[in-house]
Amino acid sequence: MSNLQLEYTPEEILADHAVTEPLRVGGVVCHGGFDENGNYVSPRTRFRTGAIAAWQQSHRETFGADPMDVPLETWPGNYPNLEQARLLLREGVRDPIIASLTRIGTVEGFGAMIRYLAPADMQRHFVEDIRGTATEHLGRGLVEAHARDEAGWEEQAGHDRMWFAVRDIAFENPVTADQTQLILQRMGLSGRGGTQEDRTARFQAQRLFHDLDLGLEMLLSTMVRVLFIEIKAFHVFAWAEALLSDTGLVAGEGEAARLVSYIRADETPHVGYLRTSLTEMRDRTFIGESGRRYPGREVVGRLWDKGLEESLGILEEQNRTALAQEVALALAGHRRGSEVLDEFHALGDWRPADPTPASAADVPSGY
Repeated sequence: MSNLQLEYTPEEILADHAVTEPLRVGGVVCHGGFDENGNYVSPRTRFRTGAIAAWQQSHRETFGADPMDVPLETWPGNYPNLEQARLLLREGVRDPIIASLTRIGTVEGFGAMIRYLAPADMQRHFVEDIRGTATEHLGRGLVEAHARDEAGWEEQAGHDRMWFAVRDIAFENPVTADQTQLILQRMGLSGRGGTQEDRTARFQAQRLFHDLDLGLEMLLSTMVRVLFIEIKAFHVFAWAEALLSDTGLVAGEGEAARLVSYIRADETPHVGYLRTSLTEMRDRTFIGESGRRYPGREVVGRLWDKGLEESLGILEEQNRTALAQEVALALAGHRRGSEVLDEFHALGDWRPADPTPASAADVPSGY
């Protein structure tokens, strides 16, 4: 076994690198910053990045298995695609792109919810020892770091406000807070999903493992879903960086695209720890509430397959439909609306089959 450091305190997992200059956007201090060479440094990665690499190496040496993964190419590219988005902007139709960026920032803010799912003691759910694993550290800093990255911490802005800053830089503060709320209402993201009791009841109705601890299954299901969102998001990053670096179409002289590149860097540890922990749990044995034992490959495998099917199916369809409705709405009053809409669809490989909006409870929390 390699001489790896596998145990970390929560304070270490949440620790920042020293930076010579913080990241400021529009007078707001964001997380992260710049080193002495002007390179961006992601927040909370002083130990976290090395810890994830060490846990992965330890698992390879113990179980002979690499972390679970799904190639980015499994998902279709961003909708609207780059040429569709450029067409809209050339025609002076900005609202769908503004709505898309607003949606992304809002979904990032939902990331803070994950902090409430990670229990302090994961060992009681497993037969085998989980010391020195990412799984042991889920409730000891890893999930909290993820939540802070997405929704900020104290006065520091996180990805939610950073995406809103991307929007405001590129389109010169295009919407007020009230207008933002109207966008979110149209897209089913205002007051999403009801109360925590409502969400728990919906989850219980579709559980796969009724003998597992409810909170544990909710955690696992959320980890799988969030992992797929995070991987798929790299399509979004590529789209946004390319679109927002076009100074002929958007404002900001490329600053919005640079900010997206910083967010992209921040997301890498999220993918890393989620893949690592899910793999660790897959290769161990779960203990049910009755004392019955369940192979990790059965538990994680079934949740993984269900999550992937939903991500590629209904969630992708709902995301695209919500954005297609924004395009249709924006073009309804355009002088060449019908022509532009036809050209828009011709540039893509998908068009909505049903114009009826999804209910707020069913709208996915994904990009």
